[in-house]
Amino acid sequence: MQEAGTGAATLRRDAHERLAARDWPAAVAACRRLLERCPADADGWFNLGYALRQAGAFEAAIEAYGQALRRGVADPAMVHVNRAAILADHLRRDDAAEAELRRALELSPAHPHALLNLGNLHEERGRRADAITAYQRLLGRGEHDPMAAEALARLAALQPPAALQDPLLAQLRRVAEDGRVPAASRANLCFARGRALDALGDTGTAFAAFVAGKALAHAGHRDYDAEAAEARTSGLIEAFPRPASARGACLQPAPVFICGMFRSGSTLLEQVLAGHPDIAAAGEVDLLPRMAATVLSPFPASVAGLDRPRRDLLAAQYHRALMARLPAQAATSTMVTDKRPDNVLLAGLAKELFPQARIIHTVRDPRDIALSVLMQHLNPRAFAWAADLQAIGHHMLQQRRLVAHWRRLYPGDVLEFDYDAFVAAPGPTLRALLEQLGLPWHAGCLHFERLGNTVKTASAWQVRKPLHADASGRWRRYRDQLQPLSEMLRAAGIVLPDGVADQLSAAPR
Repeated sequence: MQEAGTGAATLRRDAHERLAARDWPAAVAACRRLLERCPADADGWFNLGYALRQAGAFEAAIEAYGQALRRGVADPAMVHVNRAAILADHLRRDDAAEAELRRALELSPAHPHALLNLGNLHEERGRRADAITAYQRLLGRGEHDPMAAEALARLAALQPPAALQDPLLAQLRRVAEDGRVPAASRANLCFARGRALDALGDTGTAFAAFVAGKALAHAGHRDYDAEAAEARTSGLIEAFPRPASARGACLQPAPVFICGMFRSGSTLLEQVLAGHPDIAAAGEVDLLPRMAATVLSPFPASVAGLDRPRRDLLAAQYHRALMARLPAQAATSTMVTDKRPDNVLLAGLAKELFPQARIIHTVRDPRDIALSVLMQHLNPRAFAWAADLQAIGHHMLQQRRLVAHWRRLYPGDVLEFDYDAFVAAPGPTLRALLEQLGLPWHAGCLHFERLGNTVKTASAWQVRKPLHADASGRWRRYRDQLQPLSEMLRAAGIVLPDGVADQLSAAPR
């Protein structure tokens, strides 16, 4: 018995080490070895569920979490929260996700993660009042509590201050300066305060809040490496030197990849296209990035060894997983959108798998993009380039270089959607895009705010409003603060409008 116990301890330690190293395939294998020895280990099943989720095996992760529940895991409510996250974020089963969160709250009525996730889910589904109720239940935990701080930041967006004297602005600042609150939550409070100040016209203080938020969000994370970014761009260009063969998978509905800089209008575009009867919208999915990071590792070098049968197999696996995120009736659509901004890095892979695929690159005034990125808390581990204006500008230039290469390879299949042109002239801009996609005009696309579907990006509330141009040209209110970025972009040859008419429209709105 002692030897068995020692063996189990060794297996458990190995599983924890693999989990800590974020080596997900190895962590899955280590957790399974432990559970072969100790099948009643509830924590082992919980850890297996976590590792499977990170590895992209979502259905298996839900089952592993179910085993943890059946084996008497110590915090069953947290298991239901984790299952809800998988169902909502990866499998698009929002009703089932909400049921899991309700079950968590039945077990633990004040469970902070369940309340916060329920509020987020309500927001994604457009239920403002329900989201407010969920967040308000967290405020009683005290200002220094991380979950209360997150709820406060969300409430500031849902119930924004009406004047600069609103006590909420002082509260946001006070909690953001509280060292007892984790840096990531303090960053969210800074961003919330900055956006509120922006809406009230105090752009100078708002900009300072955004900069403070970025400093907190990126503290302790690696800095943006400009040389590595340039090498990655060169590596992608070299890995895809010529167009993919026209032969290959012709799966239906055909995928349309919407990509570009974050905050360049990709969510709006997908919502607009989702209003077309021939298009199904899959939302922001991680299928291509996960494929590149796992079965195609090391990417992009591995692409050189791909033969046609292997490509067709990967295409079928991708398409099956994409359609699994959609209702059954989506199968009758002509096209299905995969909207993930950073898929711009993987456009070459998308065309290798689907030679007939269309790539829609979303563009917008780069100063508006940079400002919007500065206002958001993007994951610093994945997006080191979002830390400051210098890094954002460099990243933009690398993306422009890469997109120019994709256009040279596929001049008829890499399309452009100009956000600023669309909000200025919606009908003509959309009509031209639909013609490029080979689709008939459909006026319902311009009433995307009526769809009532789930939106899982930072633009969730913006795209529930009728089309407006409020965010187009916002950079003018921050002209002085953005001047170093403007100079950087102009030095790289980018033409930025800044004439007399532009100066006259620079007054705050």
